Formats: sequence, structure tokens, C-alpha cells
Amino acid sequence: MNTFVFDSPLKSTSVNQPRYLRVQNLKKKQQMAADRFIPSNSAEMGHLNFEKDEEKMGKNEYNKNLQDSLAESDNTRILAYRPPAPQKAKEDLRSIYKFKPNISIQARKPTRNIPTTPEKVLDAPDLLDDYYLNLLDWSSENVLAVALNQTIYLWNASSGTVEELLTLGGTDYVSSVKWTGDGSYLAVGTSSAQIQLWDTEKLCKMRTMTGHSSRIPSLSWNNHILTSGARDGNIFHSDVRISNHHVSTLNGHSQEVCGLQWSPDGTQLASGGNDNIVNIWDSRSVTPKFSKSQHNAAVKALAWCPWQNNLLASGGGSCDQTIRFWNTQSGACLSSIDAGSQVCGILFSEEHREIITSHGYSDNQLSIWKYPSMTKVADLYGHSSRILHMAISPDGQTVVSAAADENLKFWKCFESSKKMNTLSSLSPSAKFESKMKHIR
Repeated sequence: MNTFVFDSPLKSTSVNQPRYLRVQNLKKKQQMAADRFIPSNSAEMGHLNFEKDEEKMGKNEYNKNLQDSLAESDNTRILAYRPPAPQKAKEDLRSIYKFKPNISIQARKPTRNIPTTPEKVLDAPDLLDDYYLNLLDWSSENVLAVALNQTIYLWNASSGTVEELLTLGGTDYVSSVKWTGDGSYLAVGTSSAQIQLWDTEKLCKMRTMTGHSSRIPSLSWNNHILTSGARDGNIFHSDVRISNHHVSTLNGHSQEVCGLQWSPDGTQLASGGNDNIVNIWDSRSVTPKFSKSQHNAAVKALAWCPWQNNLLASGGGSCDQTIRFWNTQSGACLSSIDAGSQVCGILFSEEHREIITSHGYSDNQLSIWKYPSMTKVADLYGHSSRILHMAISPDGQTVVSAAADENLKFWKCFESSKKMNTLSSLSPSAKFESKMKHIR
């Protein structure tokens, strides 16, 4: 007998038909495709596939719930036989996109306030209007010496008291003043070619030294050696401990020596003259190590850098108006800048790494410059005539200027952020003081 099997598979008409309906349809299809006498294994086992899928889904849900309850991350194994990788190796996106402040802005120092007006003004009647003289100096004991024609006055910056040290007679006048390092003795150069040494504590003259043939406009100390520059261009070294004080003569200028400065270590001497020459001398030689003629006017302004060895600054007069920096080991001119007016004086500020210069016509101002960029920090106005002299206080914070308008003005332009050192720490050692006691 022939048996006819009709294959009429059920087709789904809905795309979104539920899974269990699709499984049922599949089972029906498989059942209808089988022989009625021979069972179909695939048709009989179809429901087991469905049960296996549901069992797998339940196990995954169980594992997820268990994992959440243990507060473990997806990448963490419960049974781990190796230590996890270091945390730094796993980049946290939050650290990438987290705002990081500008370090340069945080580290930037606040801009200091530079007063544009003097904090004190003193009268200086009869101050000579002579560019070549050096009539002002501030000691390490905080005493200011100023020469007004024939008379020298001592102003104590700590107490505010004023004392008269000396008055010359006749037509003689004071041409230069210079303190020793410990601030106990004052050297005085005169127009009569003499040098006087004074004990300022006892207000008495200790000795008079002669030898020059013309006025002495510049002085500089190197321990017990006093170096003096004269109008005739000669420079003398004098040992103040011995009666025959004259040690040696330096011949390097053809005109008046108006600038004279020993280096901080005492190994080099810088001299400037009305012959537009800057000479650099070795302490053991009587001939110039270098002789520089780049300036086009008299060189009175000289200053050694206190924080960098072998660095000298010089300034030219009204026909030059430039500031130059020299390497005194090689003799090279490192840089120069046009100051715009006569340069009368130069001082360094070690803490702020700046220089201050005093000027003549037309603005008669003090200018503060950043070194080595030489960008101008500030201009200080207050004098009506050229500023002939400058000195800096022992703490390095205050600059005093003396001008032809017969005024002394005090500017606190280098105020320190550090705790001010005591004046005693600024004084030289007792060894130098003992040497000075042998002056005869």
C-alpha cells in the first residue's frame, strides 16, 4: 500500500514573532517532515535545545548577580594565580581629561612694587657740580659720608643723626671719599693732591699721605691697599700700614682718572678716565691686562657684578651714553646698550639680578634694568639736575642719589623678600680690623 506524505511547512509571517513561537513552528515543521512510522531525532530533540538556551541564560544572569554582589570588575578573576597588573599600567580616562593647572602660572613670582617717589629727601647745599668727582659713599655700618665742598658730613641712617667730620681750609675742597670694608675708616681725597685717613668713631685724623701732583677724584680699597687716581692720569697703590706708603704706580691713562673699582675678590682693578679708556689691571702687574677704547666719552661709571666673576659694567659720558659689559678674563665686550643720556653711575642688585644707573641731561633719572636681558624695569624721576653720585645701603635695598640740584634722595627700589641680615654679618672679619689698627 502506497503512503503519501504531504509536506506543508508552516511559514512565519511576522518578523517580530516571539522566540518560543518560532521554536514551536520549527517543531511542527520537523514533525510534519518526518515519516509517521519512523521517529525523527531532530524533531524529538528540538525542545532540548530550547531548554539548554534557557538554562544558559539563567546561568549568565546568576553569574552577573554574583559578580555584582562581590563588587568585582569584569576583568577580575576570583581564582587568580598571578598578581594583577600595576594600576599605573591601566590608564584612567579621568586622569587624561582632568584639568591640570598651568604650572608656569603658579610658579610665577609676584611683581614687586617699585616706589616711584623717594622715601626721604635731605638737603645737600654746596654739593659741587663736577662730573669727575666721587663725593658720596655708604659704609657697611650704615653711615653715609657726603662731601659738600670743603666739609664732610656723616649721616647715620640707623639713628638719623648728623656729624661733621672735617672742614678743609683755604681754597682746598674734597674731591673723593671712600669707606674701608669694615666701615671704621674713611679715606678722603682733596684738590691739593693729598689723601687723609680718618677714624670716624673717634672723629680724628690718623694720617696724611702725599705723592700725587694733582687732585684725586677717585679712591678704592683692597684690604690694606688704598688705590688712588689723579687728574694727571696716574694711579697709586698705597699700603696704609707702613710709613713709606707708596707701593707702585700704574700708568695707563693720559687724562683724569674718574672711575676706580677693585673686584670683589681683590684680584683685578678697573679704571676709567677722561681719555675714554677702560683699563683692566691684574693686582700683580703695573701694566694693563686689557685697555678698551669702545666708549666715546669719559668713563666714570664702573661696577663689578657681585654674583658673576669677571663681569664688569661701564658707562660713558654725554657723548657716548652707552652701557657696556666686559668679560675681564678674555677682554671681550659681551653686550652694550644705548642708555639715551649721560651715564654717571652704575650699581648692581644681587638679589634681584638687576642694575640701576644714574643719568644726566635730559631726564636726570635713575633707570633700573634687568640683567642680562637689559629690559628696562622702571625709571625714577625726582631730580631737576644730573645725578652725579649714587650709593647703596648695606642691606642692598635702598639707593641714595646726589644731584647737582643739591638734594639727596633715598629710593627703596630693591626691597628684599628675605629676612634682612644684621649689619654685623655684613662687616669684614676681625683680621682686616687688626690690620687697620697698624695705620701710622
